Amino acid sequence: MTQDSALLQAPETGLRDGSNSRKVFIKTYGCQMNVYDSTRMSDALARDGYETTEVMEEADLVLLNTCHIREKAAEKVYSALGRLREMKKERNKEGRELMIGVAGCVAQAEGEEILRRAPAVDVVIGPQTYHRLPEALRKAKDGHRIVDTEYALEDKFEHLPIAEAKKIRSRGVTSFLTVQEGCDKFCTFCVVPYTRGSEVSRPVSQIVEEAQKLVEGGVREITLLGQNVNAWHGVGGNGQEWTLGDLLSRLAEIPGLARLRYTTSHPRDMDDRLIGAHRDLRALMPYLHLPVQAGSDRILKAMNRRHTAAEYLALIERIRIARPDIALSGDFIVGFPGETDQDFEDTLRLVEEVRYAQAFSFKYSTRPGTPGAELKDQVPEEIKAERLERLQALLLKQQQEFAESCVGKTIELLLEKPGRMPGQLIGRSPWLQSVNVDAKALQIGDIINVRITGTGTNSLFAEIAEAEV
Repeated sequence: MTQDSALLQAPETGLRDGSNSRKVFIKTYGCQMNVYDSTRMSDALARDGYETTEVMEEADLVLLNTCHIREKAAEKVYSALGRLREMKKERNKEGRELMIGVAGCVAQAEGEEILRRAPAVDVVIGPQTYHRLPEALRKAKDGHRIVDTEYALEDKFEHLPIAEAKKIRSRGVTSFLTVQEGCDKFCTFCVVPYTRGSEVSRPVSQIVEEAQKLVEGGVREITLLGQNVNAWHGVGGNGQEWTLGDLLSRLAEIPGLARLRYTTSHPRDMDDRLIGAHRDLRALMPYLHLPVQAGSDRILKAMNRRHTAAEYLALIERIRIARPDIALSGDFIVGFPGETDQDFEDTLRLVEEVRYAQAFSFKYSTRPGTPGAELKDQVPEEIKAERLERLQALLLKQQQEFAESCVGKTIELLLEKPGRMPGQLIGRSPWLQSVNVDAKALQIGDIINVRITGTGTNSLFAEIAEAEV
């Protein structure tokens, strides 16, 4: 999952089942796929006797599930490990055990270096091998320090348990489901191919089984995940080669599954069947995160994006013809090596033409081991900062205009969690906006008609509507 919403630090995973088992605290950094991975690791550890806790101080095992896509990600992990080292020392003085593990993309990138720099760490495990985490912990308890970052030959998902309905229900009515991992695009700014490996797609039957289990546990909305999710492909029940549009069509047939989303996509893998799914599937929400990164063909070529600005705009037009109410989201990098004022103006022009409902934008920062890190003509930091400020002002203006255009509309709203005010519930609009509504008589998981009445800084306000959508 390249530069996108995924860059936000995710919440800790926290579940309780009332048992007196050992406890694990999982700190999740980075993308939605890391959130999903933390959930699956939690399920695997539960089978091995661990209960997940939200309180780090009461944990017997602290696991950092890391992300390497932002600058200085590794240093942030080492800083956290320094604090955990002191916690482990205190535990040892009390005669109590604390195990520390590092998982995810920093684990993959750093490997043995983590053990060298952070002697308190017991286990380092990569994103392709976390199904072997319980085994690694058992070895660590015998006094071994474990590094397992080799790409697994076996299918890790075959070895991971799916949570019971009770535990799924405790996690809420929306869920992530990873269907694809890795990336073969090798954008010159991106570390994903080196930490997550080449593109791999999960089998149809495996995905459908997990989706059905989620729905049986009360999930109403599933977001399919992949570093390059629309590169997913597999053999369908009819023996034909399927792409993501076909998979979405199959999942839309599951009774009780009301909504589908997917992220993150690459423009080159947006085929006719996927565009058709946006037209034909009521369950597929009218929201698409389709990163472009820049509006200059010269910079796009230097990034190895393998599409031009004109090709991207033509694709957007085709998508909007198929689904006129679709909301678009994107990713942008400013200050890529060699970016001139004219290149940046080209990006602003593309943004003006597309008109994004949401977007994520960042200053370019080097990733060791990527081709971009070796490029000459790095852009001065002050120029990157000025360009980012201008771009973000434009993107924020477009986001606010999109939100204001929703006022007065009647939409279907999936109620997801309690709001801050008594009787208030919060849900997501079809366009992924947070919506607050006074819904005292309703329950989380209900899908209701609401009329949008106003906008806030980062959310919408609504009232229950009787009219049909």
